[in-house]
Amino acid sequence: MVDDKAVSDPVSAGETSKPRGTGRRLRGAIAHKIGTAILSGHYAPGQTLSGEIAFAEELDVSRSAYREAMQVLTAKGLVESRPKAGTRVLPRNRWNLLDPDVLAWAFAEEPDVEFVRNLFELRAIVEPAAAMLAAQRRDRDDLKVMKTALAAMRRHTLATELGRAADRDFHSAILNATRNDALMVLTASIGAAVNWTTQYKHRARALPRNPIPDHARVYDAIAAGDPVAASEAMRVLVELALEDTQSSMMD
Repeated sequence: MVDDKAVSDPVSAGETSKPRGTGRRLRGAIAHKIGTAILSGHYAPGQTLSGEIAFAEELDVSRSAYREAMQVLTAKGLVESRPKAGTRVLPRNRWNLLDPDVLAWAFAEEPDVEFVRNLFELRAIVEPAAAMLAAQRRDRDDLKVMKTALAAMRRHTLATELGRAADRDFHSAILNATRNDALMVLTASIGAAVNWTTQYKHRARALPRNPIPDHARVYDAIAAGDPVAASEAMRVLVELALEDTQSSMMD
């Protein structure tokens, strides 16, 4: 019997399909299910998960696969396991919220409004400064990557996976063009944040406004080597993206 301090399991066979596959794929599927449950609030910080045996049986997976998934969640700061005490969900301030997998789990269900706002606040701090540095330090190769990404965004639109991939490439190219190692390590996180918020905005309807011209203005300023204009163009891009997302969340 599950400890009465453990929470009920929202990822049991009756509510979602069981993870299938072997090795890395299975471990990832289990981590995705439990990670999504944590990020969506089904498992609250401080609560104890079902025991290893019970959880493995509920998910119809081996105990070793379950343990490997727990190691993934532990590495991302979501849970900790202690002998006899079991596996406990850690406080939110311990979660690696900028990890691309964690961002994906946050948007697997209806995202938390405050979390979405936090992501845009981060982008508003980082990306205008990055655009300013990119305008000063970019080279021909950087501009080629940005221009190619912008063309792909226009061709495919941001309503498609190919368009969103190009959007990620565009923002990543700007961070890489800063030549700042501390900023460049944020590439995967910023790219994931851009991807998931954009995908979320398109989940129910087309956007009332085309955001690609906003990206073009950022590119033009960087290509012109104008750091002030590049920073301002990126500030406006992020601000309008937040407005679009908030509008989508009200639907």
